[in-house]
Amino acid sequence: MPKVTYVSDTGEVRVIDGTAGDSVMQTAVRNGVPGIVGECGGVLSCATCHVFVDGADLGRLEPMNDLEDEMLDGTVVDRRPDSRLCCQITLSEELGDLRVTTPEAQE
Repeated sequence: MPKVTYVSDTGEVRVIDGTAGDSVMQTAVRNGVPGIVGECGGVLSCATCHVFVDGADLGRLEPMNDLEDEMLDGTVVDRRPDSRLCCQITLSEELGDLRVTTPEAQE
């Protein structure tokens, strides 16, 4: 069972057991993780699930598609090289555990 470590912009840490096949966003919303809104429900149309992926994990993710890349240009907090929309990160046993940090604001 993959675990997701969510770190808030203030340093609060929550570790949640995820389910393979679910997104990092679904896992956060289902478990009330502050800082991840997921307003569009994961259909890649709102950018309210912006996260910063830990550098050790970033290279293990599938590359972002053009739409995600475009959506990241419209986030409230400026994107960084480690920015991703967590609705586009699917948990799997192969991927393993992840660590993400939420920005100070989403909306």
